[in-house]
Amino acid sequence: MYFLPQVIPPDNRLAPDTTRKTFKQKMTPLDTLIQDEKELAILVEKARHTDAVALDTEFVWERTYYPQLGLIQIALSDEECYLIDPIAITDLRPLGELLSDRSVIKIFHDAPQDLTILARATGVIPQNIFDTRLSAGFSNFSATLSLCNLVKELLDIELSKDETRTNWLKRPLSENQIRYALDDVRYLRAVRVLLLTRIIGPKIRSWLQEELNLLNNPANYNGSTNTERYRKLRGSSSLDRKGLATLKNLVTWREGMAKKLNRPRGHVLKDAILLEIAKAKPTDVEQLKEQASISEKGSKRYGTTLTAIVETTLSQNETLYPQIKKPTRLSSGDKESLQRLNNLINLKCELLGIAPSLIGNSSELKMLIKTLSGKKSAELKQLRQTEGWRKMFLEDFFRQN
Repeated sequence: MYFLPQVIPPDNRLAPDTTRKTFKQKMTPLDTLIQDEKELAILVEKARHTDAVALDTEFVWERTYYPQLGLIQIALSDEECYLIDPIAITDLRPLGELLSDRSVIKIFHDAPQDLTILARATGVIPQNIFDTRLSAGFSNFSATLSLCNLVKELLDIELSKDETRTNWLKRPLSENQIRYALDDVRYLRAVRVLLLTRIIGPKIRSWLQEELNLLNNPANYNGSTNTERYRKLRGSSSLDRKGLATLKNLVTWREGMAKKLNRPRGHVLKDAILLEIAKAKPTDVEQLKEQASISEKGSKRYGTTLTAIVETTLSQNETLYPQIKKPTRLSSGDKESLQRLNNLINLKCELLGIAPSLIGNSSELKMLIKTLSGKKSAELKQLRQTEGWRKMFLEDFFRQN
């Protein structure tokens, strides 16, 4: 058993809405597993009369481009928890009304993936999100804690891990699956309140809110819009500009094909094959089969398209080719500045109860130092450390540089 402290955080944007009207309409008690649209509408109506709801999703993502949604968990309190069955309910628009309702806080742990899945399932952009994983980083915890570890730290409750690899598309659900799924949302409301009580002062709360506000915009969490994906393929750094341009166009084509077929990217063509084509640049199918380890089936299906992509890329004006990104190399003076920056971050984070990783990762901080030493104001504006709460956090360092 745990005891939830009766504390209302002073920041009104993060605090529950204590003025919200009590929902008095009499309703037939709902089953734990919601499997028809009428029950879903009743549940959503109840949820929209609470200050905050906890949400999570279970899905299967092995043979498709898009995750296959198997279950949606929702908690109105630690005792009132439900499972929404998206296999039985094809129209999830009522849930979308809740997700887009700015007056209700939606609590997730590690929100981005769940938000992407729910936005696609409901056709709406979720609003007013509270991410307990992110918030832990402003509450004197690591910003990468799992839900199990966070619940253990705050509530001394052990969550089961025995259904992490289960098939959430299979019906009927077992008792163990139901228990596991409900526990994923049961404690999130309590976790949110306890995290907020640990934050040091209104300034840190405002910094957290600034980060949470980013989750209202899918551009900040939907990875499918990443135009630099081709640079993340292993071996891409060894390519020249012509090869990079070829790889970029191949990756763009594969992305569209994977979406169209709803298959994983690697099921269309593996990364290694795309890299081989970008290196060899074959312009006919025979060259493709000789210079890349593509299967006979793959060459028959995609060979003409792949060689056409190569040929089109080679005919482009070279000024359109991507620039080669060289590793950030620091001078001895830059290294000293980076050490001072890290020391400042670690000291301030310890005093303020913030996870240092929230300020920036190693490559970001190196780029910040390199850009500052080069006095490149245009590039500085592209770094997140030079705007918002991070700029405020680093103001002492910027004054000295």
